[in-house]
Amino acid sequence: MSYDGTNFCGWQNQKNGDSIQGSIEQALTTLFREKQAILGCGRTDAGVHADDYYAHWDYCGEVDDKVVMKLNSILPRAIAIKEIFEVNNGDNARFSASSRTYHYYLHTQKNPFRRLYSYEYLHHDLNIEMMQKATQLLLNYSEFLPLIKLDKEHKKTNCTLHHCCLNKIDDHVYRFEISANRFLHNMVRRIMGTLVLIGREKLSLKEFETCMDQQIEFRLIGLAPANGLHLVNVYYPFLNNK
Repeated sequence: MSYDGTNFCGWQNQKNGDSIQGSIEQALTTLFREKQAILGCGRTDAGVHADDYYAHWDYCGEVDDKVVMKLNSILPRAIAIKEIFEVNNGDNARFSASSRTYHYYLHTQKNPFRRLYSYEYLHHDLNIEMMQKATQLLLNYSEFLPLIKLDKEHKKTNCTLHHCCLNKIDDHVYRFEISANRFLHNMVRRIMGTLVLIGREKLSLKEFETCMDQQIEFRLIGLAPANGLHLVNVYYPFLNNK
């Protein structure tokens, strides 16, 4: 599936607003006339988008080739189901994924057509070269305590980065790309916020490297807005998707 997260409280069901998970469960319940529950491949924050997202649910009845069309006719326009297919027992949307890729978009010139899907940063000039150097330094690490919001339930601080870079894709438009076996709470948005601080030369590469080496808090930390973040790929070995 894919979704525009602008008007949702995130993927996961919450009491204080509409979620993507809740919208799909409600649509499935309406379609199959009995309560349905789904499990997603990750918990995107409020306002985060997904170009490529997977969820699974257990269902013993018939699922014909018109279900995708019927679901899309019920769901809000901001959520699009691309395909429904059967997998083996034990295959899990969350735990069977071996890698995930996010893109974060940043633009530095006012643009009404990008503002919902990219971080519109107009306030200061950015040293893009320093930001790019910092992305390459990130590949040296597997522990990311300074760059995450520690989850009280799952106190994990490590992940394996496969790819990390910052590229100019158009005039005044940049895309941060990062791929890993998993991502931790607020990790990509905190990385991007910190890259902006480095680009403003409020945080030096030396400070960045020292804090990451010692796994201690940065003197300054930034959290980039949710709207620039897009989940663009989830890889499952049993699907061989790319």
